[in-house]
Amino acid sequence: MTAAGLYVHIPFCSSRCSYCDFATGLYQRELAERYVHALIAEIGSSSYHGEHADTIYFGGGTPSLLTPVQLDRILATLHDYFAIDRASEITLEINPGSVDAEKLRAFRSLGINRASFGAQTFDDRELAKLGRSHSSADTLKTFADLRRAGFDNVSFDLIAGLPGQTLAGWQQNIKQALDLHPEHLSFYLLEVHQGTPLAEHIRRGIQPEPDDDLAGVMYQWMLEQASEAGYEHYEISNLCQPGFHSRHNVKYWTAEPYYGFGCSAHSYDGHAVRWSNHRDVLKYVETIESGLSPVVEEQQLSQTDVRAEALFLGMRLMRGIDLRRYRESFGVDLRDEHGADLDRFCKAGLLEFDGDLIRLTRTGALLSNEVFAAFV
Repeated sequence: MTAAGLYVHIPFCSSRCSYCDFATGLYQRELAERYVHALIAEIGSSSYHGEHADTIYFGGGTPSLLTPVQLDRILATLHDYFAIDRASEITLEINPGSVDAEKLRAFRSLGINRASFGAQTFDDRELAKLGRSHSSADTLKTFADLRRAGFDNVSFDLIAGLPGQTLAGWQQNIKQALDLHPEHLSFYLLEVHQGTPLAEHIRRGIQPEPDDDLAGVMYQWMLEQASEAGYEHYEISNLCQPGFHSRHNVKYWTAEPYYGFGCSAHSYDGHAVRWSNHRDVLKYVETIESGLSPVVEEQQLSQTDVRAEALFLGMRLMRGIDLRRYRESFGVDLRDEHGADLDRFCKAGLLEFDGDLIRLTRTGALLSNEVFAAFV
């Protein structure tokens, strides 16, 4: 039986980044405690008690703002209601400078064995423009503290294509990241979301428009350098040292079940049903305190939807899609179903066949949205 992933959303941050459109809010001690109570109640009311799980992911927000005691209570509740594998991957997202060595040791003692933290850039001027509350020195100290606390699986987030960012600056970022030898790297091209402070700054000319062409050059350069350093490019935006892929995130791309708890959390039963919770923190808490379900949207996927998701999610993985397995799962030959599009993208150098596999090329990974649009 396929093991599920468990996702816990912690929405609190010490400050609001200018580019962020996630469901987050500023940390308030009293609200955080109410939120933890609500989370525990939601976990206790899940319809999937007893299911086997082998990954837990605390995302946000900044989950490391919670106390070790609060995280321990959440983890204990998950263990009470789910059959959690002893060798589970348990990830905690951390912002540099938001934790000290003692707190990290406490987190590690809870069984948390993977840290994912948002370095974003090692340039303090760029961090200030993004509204980040940490400095590059904080990143280096937090990384050193993680190692001393016993974390041997650490992931960095880096963003390319920042307004005014230069190729030379980006190259220095990558060199600094690779010099630290994290086990995992997540790389993102900056997306400017309407309604964020960054979008307003660009509209008013306070910051320049991001240069998409330059961001593409940055992407290709990073892949080359990381590959030379021994990293595997296993997903469009993710690289890892051998054996250190994100087991939890791979579940999203391979349509395995995952159950989300907390505001804005999403879930999937591994077959054809998706659902999501209230996005607003206070609304989520008040709904659960009233004894009601926080679910605000549920979607029953059609067979066509399931096939489309199997394509555009599965193709995010650089190993590609197994044509034979696709045919066995859906009773449809992918080449019969999408032959013209596959041929077109292969001729354009965006896709390639390798036996029974069809996958993105490195150029295709950069232009993946154009490829995926044909299959949705």
